[in-house]
Amino acid sequence: MEKQPIASAAPQSKPRERRTMFLAIAVLLLAGFAAYHNSFSVPFLFDDQPTVLENPTIRQLWPISQLLAPPLGTTSGRPLVNVTLAINYALGGTKPWSYHAFNLLIHLLAALTLFGVVRRTLDRARSQGLLSGIGTPVKAGPPPVAKRGAAPPLASSIAPQPGDSAFLALAVSLLWALHPLQTEAVTYVVQRTESLMGLFFLLTLYCFIRSIEAPRPRIWHGCAIAACLLGAATKEVIAMAPLLVLLYDRTFIAGSFAAAWRQRWRVHLALAFTWVILAAMVASTGWNRGGTSGFDIGIAPSAYWLTQFEAVARYLWLSFWPHPLVFEYGTFWVHRAADALPYALLVLPLAAATLVALWRRPVVGFLGAWFFGILAPTSIMPGRIQMIVEHRMYLPLAAVITLAVVGLHRLIGRRALFAATVLAVVLGGLTIRRNADYRSALSIWTDTAAKCPDNARALYGLGGALLQAGRPAEAIPYYERALQLDPNLPDYSLGNALLKVGRAADAIPIYERALRLNPNRADVCSDLAGALADVGRVPEAIQHYERALRLKPDFPDAHNNLGAVLYASGRVQDAIENYRQALQIKPDFPEAAYNLGLALFDTGRLGEAVAAFRAVVQRNPGLVAAWCSLGHALERSGRTGEAAASFEEALRRAPDSAEASENLARLRAAPR
Repeated sequence: MEKQPIASAAPQSKPRERRTMFLAIAVLLLAGFAAYHNSFSVPFLFDDQPTVLENPTIRQLWPISQLLAPPLGTTSGRPLVNVTLAINYALGGTKPWSYHAFNLLIHLLAALTLFGVVRRTLDRARSQGLLSGIGTPVKAGPPPVAKRGAAPPLASSIAPQPGDSAFLALAVSLLWALHPLQTEAVTYVVQRTESLMGLFFLLTLYCFIRSIEAPRPRIWHGCAIAACLLGAATKEVIAMAPLLVLLYDRTFIAGSFAAAWRQRWRVHLALAFTWVILAAMVASTGWNRGGTSGFDIGIAPSAYWLTQFEAVARYLWLSFWPHPLVFEYGTFWVHRAADALPYALLVLPLAAATLVALWRRPVVGFLGAWFFGILAPTSIMPGRIQMIVEHRMYLPLAAVITLAVVGLHRLIGRRALFAATVLAVVLGGLTIRRNADYRSALSIWTDTAAKCPDNARALYGLGGALLQAGRPAEAIPYYERALQLDPNLPDYSLGNALLKVGRAADAIPIYERALRLNPNRADVCSDLAGALADVGRVPEAIQHYERALRLKPDFPDAHNNLGAVLYASGRVQDAIENYRQALQIKPDFPEAAYNLGLALFDTGRLGEAVAAFRAVVQRNPGLVAAWCSLGHALERSGRTGEAAASFEEALRRAPDSAEASENLARLRAAPR
């Protein structure tokens, strides 16, 4: 017999319920914003570069077909994520704040949805025959019967009093929202794939719960199916939603799988149909996400599966003691079962206990199934790069926190709410502190390398951050150490650092080796051309710049650099054409505009040169060399008054500029 909908609250309790709801919403929103207020200035990091800064499909909102076909990478097979990035780009271009604001909005909505799920579930557990409570319980199907002498189901032994459900749900959702383990899914822009999927997962369950209580369940069934479909367009882990909704039905509503299927088979079948859509999304990536995960990526599945015992054990540890948090754990393999045994001794008994609890203590079993089930897709599907990833705990953490909060309530009663409040303040402070580690690429990679000194990917990332910060000499030893630990890492970045410190001859063989491994890398062709030009091998440099442009015609840096080499070779007109093409592709390109001005000046096209230099100083007024060049072009055009003004501006911005000082003095001394 199906358990009936929860009885509605007495009329006099409605105002109190509304006040409680408003309080919960306000607390979650304010606390979430406080914890993540320092994330809005975090720059784009790591995978943000190709996903946001180098993703041409998000540059315009129409045609929609372009948005729904993102390039291979984090958003491939996840078109809805690509659409959200395009919305951010339309709102603020590549300014990070809008992307972080959107990520935080997703997280807060997920926290509010989790609050609704937990509150309604606790109310249902109390009001059904499983729990004892004040007032007349609602008639329901027979609860699971424990064997004689066995402990009662956890749900019945921790029955919240009327009114406690909302505060317990607030405690769960608040701790979940403020936990520093969530920072990777919220602060790291591209990991909105995880948080957005988590929101749709929770909405699927929430809408299903509402359908049980609603007089017109079909509307809520439709919302649940729509949320699951949106999740299928977001991330593959949503595959577990139909199964966990069915398990929820069996645990909290129908009492058995047979009854759940018999009474609501249509909605369960419709949710399962979303797997077809999800399969189409995965197929669009070649069934292996571009070779990064799957059973055909050249890695023995067992070598990956054995790593997941450590992964799950670490996730559990970080749930209770969130230190150390690591941005990138690196790539590692476990080839012997004995090496995974210490972690397996924790994980396997917990998994076995979950299976037993599904029969003996269904509520605890559901929480265990939520934890292991949501981790299952990424734990079972072998990956080439990431074995331990903190953002994978985004949803599973909810089960851990729910079990802890409700269990503590069982032990100490309403004092658990005070303890949860204190803990929320502590966790919020830790989240603010963790967000500070993300303040720059250099800070997050320095933190990661310090925590994992033998992590090749961390050392490589730190080398890249140092190179980006203009410290190539410091980057070189980190690159070299990373390549010693993992020779499969791309070494052309080491070539870039060597080139920056003037060791072009050492960089050339690195670039050449990189091109032998991947001949279609336009950026490496361009870098090799730059190194060849530096050592005087100009004809070869021109050939490689031209090769880079054949591979990537819309490559502004290659056009500009080719123009510089052609200019130095006396092919000024060819140089001008390349500078113009660079500016056509990238109008805000001060180096190309300045170089164009120099070439035009040398060919006597003074009016065009003046226009080019003016464009540079308008966009980059601090570029003193451009002010001086503008002064020379104006003087050559006979506009000495304007020329003097240009040199004065240059001198104002750089009082020690000998060029500006001498030319200004000369113009002032000239007869009028």
